[in-house]
Amino acid sequence: MAKRTSNQSTIGDVLKQIIQVNKLQPGMDQIDVKDAWKNLMGNGVNNYTRDVILKGSTLYVELTSAVLREELSHGKSKIITMINEELRRDVVKDVVLR
Repeated sequence: MAKRTSNQSTIGDVLKQIIQVNKLQPGMDQIDVKDAWKNLMGNGVNNYTRDVILKGSTLYVELTSAVLREELSHGKSKIITMINEELRRDVVKDVVLR
């Protein structure tokens, strides 16, 4: 039986390579941003969140409460920072609240 060569890779490295080769990163970013929004904002904001969409580097958040939308609009830069820190890379550059 032939010996294996020593070109071992971790599963994480192989998955990153598959994502890169198949250009799946935008879809993965979309899922990651939705999860980060749910984790960071908590139940109070999530109850009024209708949809979270990432297009390019802009995060579109559809809210059902005008009062909450106004309140969150004052902290857009903090929201961007929190989401990017959660994802450990710069994905979101702008937030649009609808």
